[in-house]
Amino acid sequence: MSTQIFVNLPVKDLKQSIEFFTQLGFQFNPQFTDETATCMIVSETIFVMLLTHEKFKTFTPKAICDATKSTEVLVCLSTESREKVDELVHQAVAAGGTTYNEPQDHGFMYAHGFQDLDGHIWELVYMEPSATTQS
Repeated sequence: MSTQIFVNLPVKDLKQSIEFFTQLGFQFNPQFTDETATCMIVSETIFVMLLTHEKFKTFTPKAICDATKSTEVLVCLSTESREKVDELVHQAVAAGGTTYNEPQDHGFMYAHGFQDLDGHIWELVYMEPSATTQS
């Protein structure tokens, strides 16, 4: 069995967050969705648990970071093309998100990102296949 990753993020308004990420093309697992949480499907092995602040607090004794003022994590996802990077950033901004920097073109790698409704940073990258193969 492949290792799976479940990124847990606190959100202020679960319904708004679901609407935001739906506009970016993500789907959710209804089996792990209720009024306090949802499981956003990124891939067969990557999931993001969007949790209300109240629910998130049950998993940690620490204070929840205000992601609009401090960075607690950078979530980085690969895409299949440079165009897909730009498309997802455009969709995120149209859905109410914001950008925090300009696109970064390193030749073999292209990156840009957005902040979601709660300020979490989502970095999107495309890397030329030849850059990831070992010789």
